[in-house]
Amino acid sequence: MKKDIGLYIHIPFCKQKCSYCDFVSFSDRGNLVEKYKTAVIKEIKNKNISEYNIKTIYIGGGTPSILDSEYILDIINELKPNISENAEITIEINPGTADKKKLKNYKEIGINRLSIGLQSADNNILKEIGRIHTFEEFLNIYNLARELGFNNINVDLMLGLPNQTIGVLEKSIKEIIKLSPEHISVYSLILEENTKMWNMVNDGKLKLPSEDIEREMYWKIKKLLEKEGYIHYEISNFAKKGYKSKHNSDCWEQKEYIGIGVAAHSYLDKTRFSNTPNLEKYINNINNGDFDKNITINETQTDEDIKKEYMLLGLRKIDGVSIKKYKSKFGENPIFEYKQELNKLIQEHLLEIDGDNIKLTNKGLDLANLVWQEFV
Repeated sequence: MKKDIGLYIHIPFCKQKCSYCDFVSFSDRGNLVEKYKTAVIKEIKNKNISEYNIKTIYIGGGTPSILDSEYILDIINELKPNISENAEITIEINPGTADKKKLKNYKEIGINRLSIGLQSADNNILKEIGRIHTFEEFLNIYNLARELGFNNINVDLMLGLPNQTIGVLEKSIKEIIKLSPEHISVYSLILEENTKMWNMVNDGKLKLPSEDIEREMYWKIKKLLEKEGYIHYEISNFAKKGYKSKHNSDCWEQKEYIGIGVAAHSYLDKTRFSNTPNLEKYINNINNGDFDKNITINETQTDEDIKKEYMLLGLRKIDGVSIKKYKSKFGENPIFEYKQELNKLIQEHLLEIDGDNIKLTNKGLDLANLVWQEFV
Protein backbone atom coordinates (compact mmCIF):
# COMPACT_ATOMS: atom_id res chain seq x y z
CA MET A 1 0.00 0.00 0.00
CA LYS A 2 1.37 3.40 -0.99
CA LYS A 3 2.14 5.98 1.68
CA ASP A 4 0.05 9.18 1.65
CA ILE A 5 2.08 12.33 1.08
CA GLY A 6 1.72 16.06 0.57
CA LEU A 7 3.77 17.80 -2.11
CA TYR A 8 5.10 21.36 -2.13
CA ILE A 9 6.49 22.74 -5.41
CA HIS A 10 8.45 25.99 -5.28
CA ILE A 11 8.36 28.40 -8.22
CA PRO A 12 10.99 31.05 -7.40
CA PHE A 13 10.33 33.60 -10.17
CA CYS A 14 8.73 37.02 -9.69
CA LYS A 15 8.09 40.05 -11.84
CA GLN A 16 9.16 42.31 -8.99
CA LYS A 17 10.35 41.59 -5.47
CA CYS A 18 7.96 42.94 -2.82
CA SER A 19 9.64 45.28 -0.36
CA TYR A 20 8.86 43.03 2.66
CA CYS A 21 9.75 39.69 1.03
CA ASP A 22 12.65 37.51 2.16
CA PHE A 23 11.46 34.30 0.47
CA VAL A 24 13.79 32.66 -2.02
CA SER A 25 12.57 34.36 -5.18
CA PHE A 26 14.15 36.14 -8.14
CA SER A 27 12.94 38.95 -10.37
CA ASP A 28 15.98 38.80 -12.70
CA ARG A 29 16.28 35.11 -13.68
CA GLY A 30 13.58 34.72 -16.31
CA ASN A 31 16.15 33.23 -18.68
CA LEU A 32 16.30 30.15 -16.42
CA VAL A 33 12.57 29.30 -16.42
CA GLU A 34 12.79 26.52 -19.03
CA LYS A 35 15.85 24.94 -17.39
CA TYR A 36 14.19 25.18 -14.00
CA LYS A 37 11.02 23.41 -15.13
CA THR A 38 13.13 20.61 -16.62
CA ALA A 39 15.10 20.34 -13.36
CA VAL A 40 11.90 20.17 -11.30
CA ILE A 41 10.58 17.28 -13.41
CA LYS A 42 13.91 15.46 -13.06
CA GLU A 43 13.77 15.94 -9.28
CA ILE A 44 10.24 14.54 -9.19
CA LYS A 45 11.46 11.42 -10.98
CA ASN A 46 14.49 11.14 -8.69
CA LYS A 47 12.35 11.41 -5.55
CA ASN A 48 10.42 8.30 -6.65
CA ILE A 49 7.08 10.08 -6.32
CA SER A 50 5.45 7.03 -7.95
CA GLU A 51 5.89 5.26 -4.61
CA TYR A 52 3.44 7.65 -2.95
CA ASN A 53 -0.23 8.55 -3.01
CA ILE A 54 -0.36 12.34 -3.35
CA LYS A 55 -3.14 13.75 -1.15
CA THR A 56 -2.32 17.45 -1.50
CA ILE A 57 -0.20 19.63 -3.78
CA TYR A 58 0.72 23.23 -3.03
CA ILE A 59 2.44 25.26 -5.76
CA GLY A 60 3.97 28.32 -4.11
CA GLY A 61 6.58 30.95 -4.69
CA GLY A 62 7.69 33.39 -5.72
CA THR A 63 4.87 33.90 -8.15
CA PRO A 64 3.81 30.65 -9.84
CA SER A 65 1.37 32.51 -12.08
CA ILE A 66 4.23 34.44 -13.70
CA LEU A 67 5.06 31.27 -15.68
CA ASP A 68 3.31 30.29 -18.89
CA SER A 69 0.64 27.84 -17.74
CA GLU A 70 2.13 25.15 -20.01
CA TYR A 71 5.02 24.85 -17.55
CA ILE A 72 2.62 24.19 -14.67
CA LEU A 73 0.74 21.69 -16.85
CA ASP A 74 3.98 19.81 -17.61
CA ILE A 75 4.77 19.52 -13.90
CA ILE A 76 1.26 18.36 -12.93
CA ASN A 77 1.22 15.86 -15.82
CA GLU A 78 4.40 14.30 -14.43
CA LEU A 79 2.61 13.79 -11.11
CA LYS A 80 -0.83 12.85 -12.43
CA PRO A 81 -0.61 9.03 -12.19
CA ASN A 82 0.02 9.34 -8.44
CA ILE A 83 -2.47 12.05 -7.50
CA SER A 84 -5.36 10.72 -5.41
CA GLU A 85 -8.86 11.18 -6.76
CA ASN A 86 -9.94 13.83 -4.25
CA ALA A 87 -6.59 15.59 -3.88
CA GLU A 88 -6.51 19.26 -2.99
CA ILE A 89 -4.29 21.04 -5.56
CA THR A 90 -3.52 24.69 -4.78
CA ILE A 91 -1.64 27.29 -6.80
CA GLU A 92 -0.68 30.77 -5.61
CA ILE A 93 -1.51 33.49 -8.09
CA ASN A 94 -0.78 37.21 -8.29
CA PRO A 95 -3.47 39.38 -9.91
CA GLY A 96 -0.74 41.16 -11.86
CA THR A 97 0.46 38.00 -13.61
CA ALA A 98 -2.64 35.83 -14.02
CA ASP A 99 -5.11 35.90 -16.94
CA LYS A 100 -8.08 33.96 -18.30
CA LYS A 101 -5.97 31.53 -20.35
CA LYS A 102 -3.83 30.59 -17.35
CA LEU A 103 -6.84 30.13 -15.08
CA LYS A 104 -8.58 28.00 -17.71
CA ASN A 105 -5.50 25.80 -18.11
CA TYR A 106 -5.17 25.42 -14.33
CA LYS A 107 -8.78 24.29 -14.14
CA GLU A 108 -8.37 21.80 -16.99
CA ILE A 109 -5.27 20.20 -15.46
CA GLY A 110 -7.07 19.59 -12.15
CA ILE A 111 -5.99 22.51 -9.96
CA ASN A 112 -9.00 23.02 -7.71
CA ARG A 113 -7.89 25.69 -5.23
CA LEU A 114 -6.54 29.19 -5.84
CA SER A 115 -4.67 31.31 -3.33
CA ILE A 116 -4.73 34.92 -4.48
CA GLY A 117 -2.16 37.30 -2.99
CA LEU A 118 -4.14 40.50 -2.54
CA GLN A 119 -2.57 41.78 0.76
CA SER A 120 -4.66 44.99 0.79
CA ALA A 121 -7.62 46.52 -1.01
CA ASP A 122 -5.96 49.94 -0.77
CA ASN A 123 -4.04 50.81 -3.94
CA ASN A 124 -1.71 53.27 -2.18
CA ILE A 125 -0.62 50.60 0.29
CA LEU A 126 -0.17 48.04 -2.50
CA LYS A 127 2.17 50.45 -4.28
CA GLU A 128 4.02 51.23 -1.04
CA ILE A 129 4.83 47.57 -0.37
CA GLY A 130 5.90 46.81 -3.93
CA ARG A 131 2.92 44.81 -5.17
CA ILE A 132 2.48 44.92 -8.95
CA HIS A 133 -1.33 44.86 -9.02
CA THR A 134 -4.25 47.09 -8.11
CA PHE A 135 -7.40 46.12 -6.23
CA GLU A 136 -9.33 46.45 -9.50
CA GLU A 137 -7.02 43.89 -11.15
CA PHE A 138 -7.61 41.57 -8.20
CA LEU A 139 -11.38 41.90 -8.65
CA ASN A 140 -11.06 41.08 -12.33
CA ILE A 141 -9.05 37.90 -11.68
CA TYR A 142 -11.32 36.85 -8.80
CA ASN A 143 -14.44 37.22 -10.95
CA LEU A 144 -12.78 35.39 -13.86
CA ALA A 145 -11.93 32.51 -11.53
CA ARG A 146 -15.55 32.29 -10.41
CA GLU A 147 -16.79 32.34 -14.02
CA LEU A 148 -14.46 29.45 -14.84
CA GLY A 149 -15.86 27.38 -11.99
CA PHE A 150 -13.28 27.71 -9.20
CA ASN A 151 -15.25 27.17 -6.01
CA ASN A 152 -12.38 27.07 -3.50
CA ILE A 153 -10.53 30.39 -3.35
CA ASN A 154 -8.28 31.78 -0.64
CA VAL A 155 -7.49 35.49 -0.39
CA ASP A 156 -4.32 36.63 1.41
CA LEU A 157 -4.40 39.83 3.46
CA MET A 158 -1.71 41.47 5.59
CA LEU A 159 -1.93 43.68 8.64
CA GLY A 160 0.59 45.97 10.28
CA LEU A 161 1.57 47.47 6.89
CA PRO A 162 3.00 50.99 6.39
CA ASN A 163 0.30 53.70 6.44
CA GLN A 164 -2.33 51.09 7.28
CA THR A 165 -4.88 52.29 9.80
CA ILE A 166 -7.59 50.24 11.46
CA GLY A 167 -10.11 52.04 9.25
CA VAL A 168 -8.22 51.21 6.05
CA LEU A 169 -7.89 47.57 7.11
CA GLU A 170 -11.58 47.34 8.03
CA LYS A 171 -12.50 48.66 4.60
CA SER A 172 -10.28 46.00 2.97
CA ILE A 173 -11.78 43.13 4.92
CA LYS A 174 -15.33 44.29 4.21
CA GLU A 175 -14.55 44.44 0.49
CA ILE A 176 -13.32 40.84 0.65
CA ILE A 177 -16.30 39.65 2.71
CA LYS A 178 -18.58 40.96 -0.06
CA LEU A 179 -16.92 38.51 -2.47
CA SER A 180 -17.46 35.58 -0.09
CA PRO A 181 -14.24 33.60 -0.71
CA GLU A 182 -14.12 30.17 0.91
CA HIS A 183 -10.90 30.95 2.80
CA ILE A 184 -9.11 34.06 4.05
CA SER A 185 -5.54 34.14 5.38
CA VAL A 186 -4.51 37.14 7.48
CA TYR A 187 -0.80 37.53 8.12
CA SER A 188 0.92 40.07 10.32
CA LEU A 189 3.83 41.80 8.64
CA ILE A 190 7.13 40.44 9.92
CA LEU A 191 9.92 42.89 9.21
CA GLU A 192 12.78 40.73 7.92
CA GLU A 193 16.37 41.90 8.07
CA ASN A 194 17.96 43.14 4.82
CA THR A 195 14.68 43.46 2.94
CA LYS A 196 13.92 46.76 1.21
CA MET A 197 11.26 47.55 3.80
CA TRP A 198 13.65 46.79 6.67
CA ASN A 199 16.06 49.37 5.31
CA MET A 200 13.33 51.95 4.72
CA VAL A 201 11.96 51.59 8.27
CA ASN A 202 15.45 51.79 9.77
CA ASP A 203 16.21 54.89 7.68
CA GLY A 204 13.00 56.54 8.91
CA LYS A 205 11.43 56.59 5.42
CA LEU A 206 8.56 54.32 6.46
CA LYS A 207 6.65 53.99 9.71
CA LEU A 208 4.77 50.88 10.75
CA PRO A 209 1.74 50.76 13.06
CA SER A 210 2.56 50.17 16.72
CA GLU A 211 2.35 46.66 18.18
CA ASP A 212 -0.80 47.65 20.08
CA ILE A 213 -2.47 48.90 16.88
CA GLU A 214 -1.40 45.74 15.03
CA ARG A 215 -3.04 43.58 17.72
CA GLU A 216 -6.17 45.73 17.58
CA MET A 217 -6.24 45.10 13.81
CA TYR A 218 -6.00 41.34 14.38
CA TRP A 219 -8.95 41.27 16.78
CA LYS A 220 -11.00 43.54 14.53
CA ILE A 221 -10.54 41.12 11.61
CA LYS A 222 -11.23 38.08 13.78
CA LYS A 223 -14.51 39.61 15.02
CA LEU A 224 -15.66 40.66 11.54
CA LEU A 225 -14.89 37.31 9.91
CA GLU A 226 -16.42 35.19 12.67
CA LYS A 227 -19.55 37.34 12.51
CA GLU A 228 -19.80 36.40 8.81
CA GLY A 229 -19.55 32.68 9.56
CA TYR A 230 -15.85 32.11 8.93
CA ILE A 231 -14.25 29.57 11.25
CA HIS A 232 -11.00 30.76 12.82
CA TYR A 233 -9.10 27.47 12.76
CA GLU A 234 -5.43 28.51 12.89
CA ILE A 235 -3.77 31.68 14.13
CA SER A 236 -3.72 33.30 10.67
CA ASN A 237 -6.44 31.36 8.86
CA PHE A 238 -10.22 31.56 8.52
CA ALA A 239 -12.45 29.28 6.46
CA LYS A 240 -16.05 28.56 5.67
CA LYS A 241 -17.21 25.16 6.88
CA GLY A 242 -15.54 22.40 4.85
CA TYR A 243 -12.88 24.66 3.32
CA LYS A 244 -9.90 24.50 5.67
CA SER A 245 -6.62 24.20 3.77
CA LYS A 246 -5.96 20.45 3.72
CA HIS A 247 -2.30 20.89 2.79
CA ASN A 248 -1.51 23.28 5.64
CA SER A 249 -3.70 21.37 8.10
CA ASP A 250 -1.72 18.21 7.35
CA CYS A 251 1.52 20.08 8.08
CA TRP A 252 0.14 21.25 11.45
CA GLU A 253 -0.82 17.62 12.15
CA GLN A 254 2.84 16.68 11.54
CA LYS A 255 2.04 14.63 8.45
CA GLU A 256 4.79 14.00 5.92
CA TYR A 257 5.43 16.07 2.81
CA ILE A 258 8.03 16.33 0.07
CA GLY A 259 9.36 19.64 -1.24
CA ILE A 260 10.34 19.98 -4.89
CA GLY A 261 12.36 22.88 -6.27
CA VAL A 262 14.95 25.36 -5.09
CA ALA A 263 14.81 26.02 -1.31
CA ALA A 264 11.88 23.61 -0.88
CA HIS A 265 11.60 21.85 2.51
CA SER A 266 10.59 18.24 3.18
CA TYR A 267 9.56 16.17 6.19
CA LEU A 268 10.00 12.44 5.74
CA ASP A 269 10.95 9.52 7.99
CA LYS A 270 11.53 11.73 11.08
CA THR A 271 13.88 13.95 9.09
CA ARG A 272 13.53 17.57 8.00
CA PHE A 273 15.65 18.52 5.00
CA SER A 274 15.76 21.22 2.36
CA ASN A 275 17.08 21.99 -1.11
CA THR A 276 19.75 24.58 -1.77
CA PRO A 277 18.48 28.17 -2.10
CA ASN A 278 21.00 28.78 -4.91
CA LEU A 279 19.05 28.61 -8.19
CA GLU A 280 22.00 27.98 -10.51
CA LYS A 281 23.46 25.36 -8.18
CA TYR A 282 20.09 23.61 -7.94
CA ILE A 283 19.77 23.36 -11.73
CA ASN A 284 23.41 22.40 -12.36
CA ASN A 285 23.48 19.66 -9.71
CA ILE A 286 20.33 18.08 -11.15
CA ASN A 287 21.64 18.27 -14.71
CA ASN A 288 24.81 16.53 -13.52
CA GLY A 289 22.83 13.85 -11.69
CA ASP A 290 24.16 15.07 -8.31
CA PHE A 291 20.75 15.29 -6.62
CA ASP A 292 22.14 14.74 -3.13
CA LYS A 293 24.40 17.79 -3.44
CA ASN A 294 21.28 19.97 -3.35
CA ILE A 295 20.09 18.59 -0.02
CA THR A 296 20.86 19.80 3.49
CA ILE A 297 19.65 17.76 6.47
CA ASN A 298 18.18 20.28 8.89
CA GLU A 299 17.09 17.90 11.64
CA THR A 300 16.93 14.19 12.37
CA GLN A 301 14.35 13.93 15.12
CA THR A 302 14.41 11.86 18.29
CA ASP A 303 11.11 10.60 19.70
CA GLU A 304 11.17 13.49 22.18
CA ASP A 305 11.73 16.00 19.35
CA ILE A 306 8.68 14.64 17.52
CA LYS A 307 6.47 14.95 20.61
CA LYS A 308 7.54 18.53 21.33
CA GLU A 309 7.08 19.52 17.70
CA TYR A 310 3.63 17.94 17.69
CA MET A 311 2.71 20.17 20.63
CA LEU A 312 4.18 23.27 19.00
CA LEU A 313 2.43 22.70 15.67
CA GLY A 314 -0.83 21.75 17.34
CA LEU A 315 -0.85 24.95 19.37
CA ARG A 316 -0.98 26.94 16.14
CA LYS A 317 -4.53 25.66 15.73
CA ILE A 318 -7.40 27.40 17.48
CA ASP A 319 -8.72 24.04 18.74
CA GLY A 320 -5.22 23.24 19.98
CA VAL A 321 -3.86 19.78 20.76
CA SER A 322 -6.31 16.94 21.25
CA ILE A 323 -5.27 14.93 24.33
CA LYS A 324 -6.99 11.87 22.84
CA LYS A 325 -5.07 12.17 19.53
CA TYR A 326 -1.79 12.68 21.37
CA LYS A 327 -2.38 9.53 23.42
CA SER A 328 -3.27 7.60 20.27
CA LYS A 329 -0.13 8.78 18.45
CA PHE A 330 2.41 8.52 21.26
CA GLY A 331 0.83 6.28 23.91
CA GLU A 332 1.33 8.96 26.56
CA ASN A 333 -0.75 11.71 28.16
CA PRO A 334 0.57 15.21 27.30
CA ILE A 335 -0.87 16.57 30.56
CA PHE A 336 1.67 14.47 32.47
CA GLU A 337 4.49 14.59 29.94
CA TYR A 338 4.48 18.39 29.85
CA LYS A 339 3.17 19.06 33.34
CA GLN A 340 5.79 21.72 34.12
CA GLU A 341 5.40 23.62 30.84
CA LEU A 342 1.60 23.45 30.84
CA ASN A 343 1.29 24.55 34.49
CA LYS A 344 3.49 27.56 33.80
CA LEU A 345 1.56 28.59 30.67
CA ILE A 346 -1.83 28.04 32.33
CA GLN A 347 -0.77 30.16 35.32
CA GLU A 348 0.28 32.89 32.88
CA HIS A 349 -3.18 32.63 31.24
CA LEU A 350 -1.63 31.74 27.87
CA LEU A 351 -3.08 28.21 27.68
CA GLU A 352 -6.22 26.49 28.89
CA ILE A 353 -7.51 22.92 28.97
CA ASP A 354 -10.99 22.81 27.46
CA GLY A 355 -12.37 19.27 27.61
CA ASP A 356 -10.11 17.19 25.36
CA ASN A 357 -8.13 20.16 24.05
CA ILE A 358 -5.05 22.02 25.21
CA LYS A 359 -5.41 25.39 23.49
CA LEU A 360 -4.35 29.01 23.40
CA THR A 361 -6.35 31.54 25.39
CA ASN A 362 -7.15 34.94 23.87
CA LYS A 363 -4.04 36.27 25.59
CA GLY A 364 -2.14 33.28 24.19
CA LEU A 365 -3.21 34.23 20.66
CA ASP A 366 -1.44 37.55 21.12
CA LEU A 367 1.64 36.01 22.72
CA ALA A 368 1.81 32.70 20.87
CA ASN A 369 5.58 32.88 20.40
CA LEU A 370 6.01 32.65 24.20
CA VAL A 371 3.91 29.47 24.18
CA TRP A 372 5.76 27.85 21.29
CA GLN A 373 9.15 28.58 22.88
CA GLU A 374 8.30 26.15 25.67
CA PHE A 375 8.27 23.29 23.13
CA VAL A 376 11.35 24.15 21.07
